[in-house]
Amino acid sequence: MSEDKIKQPTSIIIFGATGDLAKRKLFPAFYNLFIDDRLPEQFNIIALGRAENTDENFRNHIKENLENFSRKKVTSKEWEDFQKHITYFQHQLDEENSYINLNQKLESYDQDYGTRGNRLFYLSIAPDFVSVISGHIKKTSIASDPATDRIIIEKPFGHDKKSAIELNDLLSQTFEEEQIYRIDHYLGKETVQNILAFRFGNSIFEPLWNHRHIESVQITVAEEVGVESRASFYEQTGALRDMIQNHLLQILCMVAMEAPESLESGEIRDRKVDVLKSIRRISSDKVDHYAVRGQYGESKIDGVESKGYRQEEGIAKDSNTETFAAIKFYLDNERWQDVPFYVRTGKKMKEKHSYITIQFRPLPHSTFSDGPSQLSANRLIINIQPSMDIRLQFMSKKPGLSLDLQPVEMVFNDFACQENSPEAYETLLLEALSGDLTLFMRSDQVEEAWDVVKTIQETWESTKDPSFPNYEAGSWGPKDSNALVERQGHKWV
Repeated sequence: MSEDKIKQPTSIIIFGATGDLAKRKLFPAFYNLFIDDRLPEQFNIIALGRAENTDENFRNHIKENLENFSRKKVTSKEWEDFQKHITYFQHQLDEENSYINLNQKLESYDQDYGTRGNRLFYLSIAPDFVSVISGHIKKTSIASDPATDRIIIEKPFGHDKKSAIELNDLLSQTFEEEQIYRIDHYLGKETVQNILAFRFGNSIFEPLWNHRHIESVQITVAEEVGVESRASFYEQTGALRDMIQNHLLQILCMVAMEAPESLESGEIRDRKVDVLKSIRRISSDKVDHYAVRGQYGESKIDGVESKGYRQEEGIAKDSNTETFAAIKFYLDNERWQDVPFYVRTGKKMKEKHSYITIQFRPLPHSTFSDGPSQLSANRLIINIQPSMDIRLQFMSKKPGLSLDLQPVEMVFNDFACQENSPEAYETLLLEALSGDLTLFMRSDQVEEAWDVVKTIQETWESTKDPSFPNYEAGSWGPKDSNALVERQGHKWV
């Protein structure tokens, strides 16, 4: 992972620079990297948009958004220096002349640099436009150098396994695999990255990281918000494709992977693919046993009426789209044999909270099993957001004269160690600028991840769930999700 400042001159081209992602995440990330002196001395950000605009108007627009979304304060001096690197460029995605003109602009920057600069293309656009952009980039040869030219593609990467394979094949006609950065912002989060250091840098945990000592693993990504302005996108996607196929399976890979021989990107990504291949595929007749779907209904949250999913603007009145999904996975390998991995995600849930829970097996016999204190399970909880910490829960003696036990926690708090830590997109953009692929998905990873959920996706799409809506907004999801874990004597933590 990147430690040194990038030296090579770089041109950053943002497709969809006027969109929401660019406003909330990309420009704030580039600004913060600039303030932290992590960008090269010579760099330019070319913001592509369809409408006619001036550099001055667009820069003022970016400044307003930075004041709302940047983690670092926007000062006059730093903004004055940063804004000089931003150029607005009117561009039509489907017109070849636009790409010819763009190439001329890039060549003019190369002349200023005194060398052929690196080129980073960020596709912050709808997936339907990827093939169009890729085709024009190939025709105009503006990303022809595999060593210096890179392309970042946002999720969703395809909408099923077949389309993901087709998209990979399409991109391979223009780019080498080492040029393609398939982004998943969860892999840029500090505590997710810390899983590698925590597991493989400590002799006290790695020997326990297997089916002999771990009883179950839970991964939860819960959101308080509903679909908000993403109704048209979400109605075509749902929780399974929006969250589990990428975010949650990538976190599962980080938890379950074997120790890499090195921190080289290819080695780490090989180990992640091994995990995805080992996940037991769920047959269509077993989907209802291993997977639960839900859709939120109307409710009152803190005394305020909250819409159900089907009442949201742009949502069909009989929508079959799931806003909640919970699945029990098994990994058929030596390390994790018979250990259930429970994953769940949902919208309009009780609170915003993303975390991993590792529950250890109880002692086969405890000296304290007949005592007055009830023994709680030893757990390791890795909080991803909004809090960022690692908590080890274990039993300890209560202060006093009697030998009673109580559960206690040992906490490592990321915020306490470094306030105002970098956002996920800052980490990922810096890695892409540095040419480090470790935190990005390879083509075979994407295809295997789609294969894991393939039968669930097909079953849910082909059959309507008559129970929808089956959980109230502001709850922890449908009751069937509790039954999913309770069948084996577990419960959601």
